[in-house]
Amino acid sequence: MSVRYAVLGLLAQQPHHGYALHARLQALVGGAENWDLKPAQVYNTLARLAEAGLVREEAVEKEGGPEKHVFAITPAGQAELLGWLQSEALQLTIHDDIFLKCMLALAIDEDLARRVLQAQRAALYRELHRVTTQRAQADPARELGVILLHDKAIMHLEADLRWLDMLEARLDEVHRQPLPEPPMRRRGRPPKPFLPHPR
Repeated sequence: MSVRYAVLGLLAQQPHHGYALHARLQALVGGAENWDLKPAQVYNTLARLAEAGLVREEAVEKEGGPEKHVFAITPAGQAELLGWLQSEALQLTIHDDIFLKCMLALAIDEDLARRVLQAQRAALYRELHRVTTQRAQADPARELGVILLHDKAIMHLEADLRWLDMLEARLDEVHRQPLPEPPMRRRGRPPKPFLPHPR
């Protein structure tokens, strides 16, 4: 999730100071268990957004503690946020660490690959248990958005577990195939383009 656009999205609703933004972002994603966002990330993002003219400092609050700088979104920030909201948001699932680990382990040793598969499966089941427990604790009357976020995570985890089952069932077959090789590059200078002789 982009901290930049999450901050802009919250500021589009109303001005906030950094501490409130951090708390609201954590609440939005269902807590630090789902996204361990550090307050410094929010403050650094606010500074970069202000430098880019996408937010501006609106006020400074002081209520018996340290000063709180309240930020508001600018028209340029609203345009940036709208552009992001309306753009396509595809997660590139083809870039997958579990796949890379399994393929490399398989190229080294088939028993190692099976151990990697077992470790990944155990990790996925632990995460599935954690997210499912979190989802069950969410209040549908107040946290439907968080429940839907958990549903998406659960579906992805279940898909990864099914994929591991498929890979394990065909591990011997994959092991018999060599790792893909890059195409051979021709050595020497590239041939000169053919130019017709002027008449």
